[in-house]
Amino acid sequence: QVQLVESGGGLVQAGGSLRLSCAASGRTISSYGMGWFRQAPGKEREFVAAIDWNGGRIYYADSGKGRFAISRDNAKNTVYLQMNRLNAEDTAVYYCAADLIPLRAVSREARNFGSWGQGTQVTVSS
Repeated sequence: QVQLVESGGGLVQAGGSLRLSCAASGRTISSYGMGWFRQAPGKEREFVAAIDWNGGRIYYADSGKGRFAISRDNAKNTVYLQMNRLNAEDTAVYYCAADLIPLRAVSREARNFGSWGQGTQVTVSS
């Protein structure tokens, strides 16, 4: 079982940027698709971005297209989420997750991810 630890969250003014990191330990994630999800207070968890195990496919939720960028460094066993032009609607706890099955096309569906981090809070002040 892989352990995932998110970092990089915090308080930022609207229009600002944050870079989230997700460090994996316990096993390599180089063969696994990775995703970022978020959950705002009173709302359901929602998909943010996902990247194939080899970076071949990248998906974004409409809310993040043109503002967010997911990337991975398999040598560091780490996945990143660069978030630019943040707004109040981006306020949420952000979670990274690893696909259940290696070497397959990554999904946007949370049910396809088996390992989750504890989350990092992102708060955008308007």
